[in-house]
Amino acid sequence: MTLRFYDTASAEVRNFVPIVDGKVSLYYCGATVQGMPHVGHIRSAIAFDQLTRWLEYRGLRVTVVRNVTDIDDKILAKSEASFAPDFSPEPGEVAGEEWWALAYRYEREFLKAYDTLGVSRPTYEPRATGHIPEMHALIQQLIDRGHAYPALDDSGDVYFDVRSWDKYGALTRQNIDDMQAAPDADPRGKKDPRDFALWKGSKEGEPATASWASPWGAGRPGWHLECSAMVTKYLGAAFDIHGGGLDLRFPHHENEMAQSQAAGHPFANFWMHNGMVTYQGEKMSKSIGNTISPAEMLELAPPRVVRYYLGQAHYRSVLDYRPTSLQEAAAAVERIDGFLAKAAARFGGYTGIADGNYGSASTSINAFCEAMDDDLNVPRALAALHDTVRAGNTALAEGDNDAARQAMHAVVLMAEVLGLNAVAGSEAVSTREADALRVLVEAQLAARAAARADKDWVASDAIRDTLNQAGVVVEDGPDGATWSLKRD
Repeated sequence: MTLRFYDTASAEVRNFVPIVDGKVSLYYCGATVQGMPHVGHIRSAIAFDQLTRWLEYRGLRVTVVRNVTDIDDKILAKSEASFAPDFSPEPGEVAGEEWWALAYRYEREFLKAYDTLGVSRPTYEPRATGHIPEMHALIQQLIDRGHAYPALDDSGDVYFDVRSWDKYGALTRQNIDDMQAAPDADPRGKKDPRDFALWKGSKEGEPATASWASPWGAGRPGWHLECSAMVTKYLGAAFDIHGGGLDLRFPHHENEMAQSQAAGHPFANFWMHNGMVTYQGEKMSKSIGNTISPAEMLELAPPRVVRYYLGQAHYRSVLDYRPTSLQEAAAAVERIDGFLAKAAARFGGYTGIADGNYGSASTSINAFCEAMDDDLNVPRALAALHDTVRAGNTALAEGDNDAARQAMHAVVLMAEVLGLNAVAGSEAVSTREADALRVLVEAQLAARAAARADKDWVASDAIRDTLNQAGVVVEDGPDGATWSLKRD
């Protein structure tokens, strides 16, 4: 089946054909490092990690760029507040923290969360503050083309002239006259209140370290400009996919697309946006107290369970959090792990199938692939995975070792593609420790079988009780005893 993805710009699912045969260029918006990562950040990262893994599975070489916005009004405001005499730091906050130290501290928190939940590191992760010359060049291009102008009040600001670009509003299909004013700079220097800042002149009281020299005066870049400059530097004027959360479509991505195309760059071939996370049907809001952070989720459940939950819905749909959500995800992960543990115990661990022949599990693999090719339909892909788990358990119970082994290989493959085997701290299916455990347990089961043959039920029960205390569950069947590890 042909790869097909929903393109926000055209509002349709289209066949995906890379600009360069065999290669994919993907840019998705990373964090503005002003605070701890929230659940929306992590859901977005997992969605684009799943996309990357799938493209790679399909044999494409993927270059991933994910930016870090490390200079921003909120970063500066938060740093300034930390110097106030009455500042009362919350856990993790630092009094008297320079803006650049604050940004870097939170950048590390994001990286920690990504790593914990198995989000692959991007090919490159540029910071906005490292690309000021590229931003100056892009601004000058826009001025030269008649799409940008220095502020009328000599403040040092430079604005994008939205009415000079007749396609402005195309990404979100809005009319300029229906849009709200851009809130990113003082409107006194603008031709139109909807014009947005490309460069922000330094303001009184701002730290000198947050200002760079420019042809229009000392200042710092506007948020939207940063991404356009960075993606063009690393992926070129035309690239395959631009991604991010649904909340970034306007104004951020609308402005990115307008300024880049106005500068003469074709820009993204596909725009892909992941849906939001809600709390029992309502938008999360700190003011009403209905939020849950990734850190709080990780206190309630292991990383693989949290990743399963955040990655289980279709990437474009709303993911609703309820108090039972992580319990349900844990049960699903336990079903997968329970089957793999039983299968690994029977077959002496997992060894991959080099020729890709999955036998009786091929139907499930095909269903999984068709789902992922069809706009990354993870719910259908997970259904195929769980169908394979059920079939594998049935095969184990019936003693059909060939079918059980094929199901085991298929389940491991599908879990790997979805990133469930990449989570920090997840157990490998086959390790030296697992092999050692298997030998010891099977020796105990052999001794138990001998005791049962001699009708020494006391010794038989004692062996079973000892294994149970060690976390090994023994099940007797027509073909003898099988074992698996207890699941927490």
